[in-house]
Amino acid sequence: MKLINLSLFLSFLFFFSCSKDDSVEQELILDSDGTARVVGYLPQYKFDFNNNIDYCKLTHLNLAFANPGVDGKLIINDFNNILVKARADNSKIKIYISIGGGYLTDVQASTWSNLIDIEANRPEIINEIVSFVVDNNFDGVDVDLEWQYVTPGYSPFVIQLKTALSAKGKGMTAALPGTTRYNNITDEALQTFDFINLMAYDFTGPWNPTVSGQHSSYNHSLESINFWKYNVGIPSSKLTLGVPFYGYDFTNSSKVTAFSYGDMVNAQTSNADIDNVGLKFYNGRPTIKSKVKLASEQVSGIMIWELGQDSFSEYSLLKTIHNEYKNLGFATTELCLD
Repeated sequence: MKLINLSLFLSFLFFFSCSKDDSVEQELILDSDGTARVVGYLPQYKFDFNNNIDYCKLTHLNLAFANPGVDGKLIINDFNNILVKARADNSKIKIYISIGGGYLTDVQASTWSNLIDIEANRPEIINEIVSFVVDNNFDGVDVDLEWQYVTPGYSPFVIQLKTALSAKGKGMTAALPGTTRYNNITDEALQTFDFINLMAYDFTGPWNPTVSGQHSSYNHSLESINFWKYNVGIPSSKLTLGVPFYGYDFTNSSKVTAFSYGDMVNAQTSNADIDNVGLKFYNGRPTIKSKVKLASEQVSGIMIWELGQDSFSEYSLLKTIHNEYKNLGFATTELCLD
């Protein structure tokens, strides 16, 4: 009985200590400047949705993805119209070019490795990236090399890239997995990022077809935040919580496919407020609201993959995020009327 009481006392003490620290941290996040980041990715294959997107609801826009060709020059097409509209809609928006991506061709992967793993080649790709950013009036670079593409040269590359970008007054962020720290990322490299976008999704999917269910639950978000804050030691001010505007359909376990939130709303508007239809799992508006509240308490903002998968209607998840932050007393851009 004494052991049980001691255990209960220690548990209570631990909970109280954590709760106290969290409340102080939450207060600091809100009181620092009263704002929250809303970061949206727009991949090249969704650039046609440019006119549908409420850029006034974003603080940051990441255009994805630029990758070097065999000549070392960055390749991404047809982005000028997006820069023009986004800045016309939102004079405060920060637009980053996102490099890499979760899937690279063999040639792209080999090119990246050649440019960043061989020390003598690093200045070439760093100069190319910085020149691309400056020449096209981007505000910074989002480094989104993932998994096997995070090679031994990653850390010295981002450290040197940060120095070069800072000299031009440009920022640098990263997209990293929810609960994985790559072995090739050093503490020094992590510190170079202005903030880190947590990919708190894809906890299951086509690569794991027998494990059906949510790929991005509220608990996955909480686990991701705790991992980076407490296991890795990244402060709240440098983390944004990633949310998905898409889901996975496990109806046919031999062929699991992706679909957009917009598809679900188009099929039936009531789908906007639930998280699954049969074996089709995604995040509806209530779950997105709960994640915004979590982000408001624990980190510095929300990140979206990706804007082109939204419902461009009253059921929009981007609108949900924007309005929920307003309801919680946070400012984002303060440029939208609704």
